[in-house]
Formats: sequence, structure tokens, C-alpha cells
Amino acid sequence: MTTIRLRATGPQTGFDALMAALEGVDGVERLEELADLMPHMDDDDSSSAGLPDDIGASDVHDVEVEVASPYAETVTATADGIAAQYGLVIEYVDDF
Repeated sequence: MTTIRLRATGPQTGFDALMAALEGVDGVERLEELADLMPHMDDDDSSSAGLPDDIGASDVHDVEVEVASPYAETVTATADGIAAQYGLVIEYVDDF
């Protein structure tokens, strides 16, 4: 069993498509969106103030996928394909 952790940034419609596509991949045992417990407390004078993440134009979602090892590449290929189609940015991480 392989655990893939990814962070998806972009529009909600893209994230919904991502979750639906990943649910359909053979070998996926568990697919879970994890709650974002980190407070986002940027200062108004921060260099990132006013960027899309700060004004709500995109969302960040943390997803954990448990998949049978032979299908792990299929999961990442599916996620990358949906990301390209819907304008998501996918980041694969070791820990959240």
C-alpha cells in the first residue's frame, strides 16, 4: 500500500473533478480531504497581500490517497491530467 499526499490549489470545480477522477482509479483504497488546521494570518502589508489566495479566488485542499502500490503512478498521472485540464496546481508532499 502506498500513501500519496498532495496539495491542490485552484478553483473548487477543478478540485471536485480531481476527487471524482481519483475515486475512479483502480486500486484506490482510501481518498480523504484533510482539514486545514493551520491558521492563515497574513499581515495586510505582506508582500503576498492581494494575491488570489488572499482574496478567495482559489482554494487550497490537502488530499491523502491510499492506493495499492502498482496503481500509484496511475493516481499521479490522473491528478496531473485533471490539474492541466482545470487549472489546478498540484504539489506532492511528504507531510502536511
